[in-house]
Amino acid sequence: MHQQKRQPELVEGNLPVFVFPTELIFYADDQSTHKQVLTLYNPYEFALKFKVLCTTPNKYVVVDAAGAVKPQCCVDIVIRHRDVRSCHYGVIDKFRLQVSEQSQRKALGRKEVVATLLPSAKEQQKEEEEKRIKEHLTESLFFEQSFQPGISAIVSSQAIITIKFEFVFTSLALMKFN
Repeated sequence: MHQQKRQPELVEGNLPVFVFPTELIFYADDQSTHKQVLTLYNPYEFALKFKVLCTTPNKYVVVDAAGAVKPQCCVDIVIRHRDVRSCHYGVIDKFRLQVSEQSQRKALGRKEVVATLLPSAKEQQKEEEEKRIKEHLTESLFFEQSFQPGISAIVSSQAIITIKFEFVFTSLALMKFN
């Protein structure tokens, strides 16, 4: 008997939406960042239509804010920051990408992408470098664990907390299944 390949029923709002990047950072002092690209991927075997919404549409221009994506293809969506002023530094704006099946009106899925305008790329790089140095200085020491009798291992308090947490979590999980 020949079985028909059936498409699963699509529930409104539950379809995973694949967008990269998931965050846009614009730098006031670097004009090359004022225009960025979001890529919307369609890994499905059916066409999708999309719409881009924004919490502050007066600050951005979205080229092709609505359109379609063929099955197993992707589209690039260009976003330009058009209101680069110091009063917008650090403000988090959001873009929402809504997707629906080509022939339907209901939104099958959505994904939000945050956008932030920062004053300086150099300032941001300096902060990230300072953060990396701080993390490196506070890193714990890691030693290979040995379970041979008579050999003691040095374990940091952070590792003990992690082991206790994992033990409690595992114990709770086992109790749930029993």
